[in-house]
Amino acid sequence: MRLVNFRACLLSAALAVSLTGCAALNPFASSEPKPAALVDFRPSAELQTVWSARIGQAGPYVFQPEVVGDSVYAAAQDGTVARYRDGRPVWSVKVGVPLSAGVGSDGRLVVVVSAAGEAIALDAKDGSTRWRVPAGAEVLAQPAVSEELVVLRSSDHRLIALAAADGARRWTYQRNTPPLALRSFAGLVLDSGVALAGFPGGKLVAVSAKNGGELWELTVANPRGATELERVADVAGTPVLGRREICAVTYQGRAGCFDMTNGNALWSREFSSSVGMDRDARFVFLTDAADAVHALDAFNGASVWKQDALARRAVSRPLVVGDFVAVGDVEGYVHLLRREDGRFAARARAGGGAVAANLRRLGDGFVVQTRDGDLQVFDVRR
Repeated sequence: MRLVNFRACLLSAALAVSLTGCAALNPFASSEPKPAALVDFRPSAELQTVWSARIGQAGPYVFQPEVVGDSVYAAAQDGTVARYRDGRPVWSVKVGVPLSAGVGSDGRLVVVVSAAGEAIALDAKDGSTRWRVPAGAEVLAQPAVSEELVVLRSSDHRLIALAAADGARRWTYQRNTPPLALRSFAGLVLDSGVALAGFPGGKLVAVSAKNGGELWELTVANPRGATELERVADVAGTPVLGRREICAVTYQGRAGCFDMTNGNALWSREFSSSVGMDRDARFVFLTDAADAVHALDAFNGASVWKQDALARRAVSRPLVVGDFVAVGDVEGYVHLLRREDGRFAARARAGGGAVAANLRRLGDGFVVQTRDGDLQVFDVRR
């Protein structure tokens, strides 16, 4: 069981737990096993670079890019925030303070958060500052932005809602959390007046965007084990929505899909992930704690295939791209797997830094942001 990696280090709610590797954020220090060697294969597709750019390094954080229409929004630790279209910067600004999270956008407003806990909203048209307000908490996750609301997820697992117009505090949602939890960069989903987020203890919660009241709670997994470390069962990554169902996976727990109309489990099975899942109409795709990529039947959770040739490569959350599934790794490689059987179809390098941020869909391809600050857009060619 891998307890230390650059994607999620364990923290106590009262005191940061000092575990070897957390400070360095390097899963492959001298005491750690080396990543598995890249396997040879006969390509059946091609990852073609559409454009690339430099945004700046992530430092100890994970900066998720955002895609709205044909625009890519990105940020870096040094306070750089930029909007790109077709590989050219529409605008690029420095907000004057180091950042710990970004970027959230709805195409009108762009929101990032400083390392000191200040939420900063920019106009998506030209990058001008709309407002800056203290969030009152450390924020590591990408903000969720809608026409009326900006919702932040703090590192102590609070949801903080701000008015999109001026940053005024609307509401705060807080719940009791276990003594030990993942230090997670996972965000939340803001959809149809509801904020959906996973929490420590294996809970999936829906909160009213209007007033912050809890609408429902689902149990993805129950913590188990004799020690607090063994009982860590946090929901990993951002929940995934289907037409009527919501799916999620936990660390040291279970993966499952639930009917949102009544809360009943459609299926549930043993699983452990620290990065999360993606899905399409037929399959659910997950990266497990041992860096194997799995495809499960979306209707019953049965195993369809498993690709385990990327061991110890700190594999990212999967992204469905047409007939393929894309993942990134610690050495900056992007791997394209065949959706039907998990075989390697293509491989390319997005840069020298690790791919820790989620791959984001853009047209028929996707965007990759590395920890070293490379932005790369790939198209999939057959």
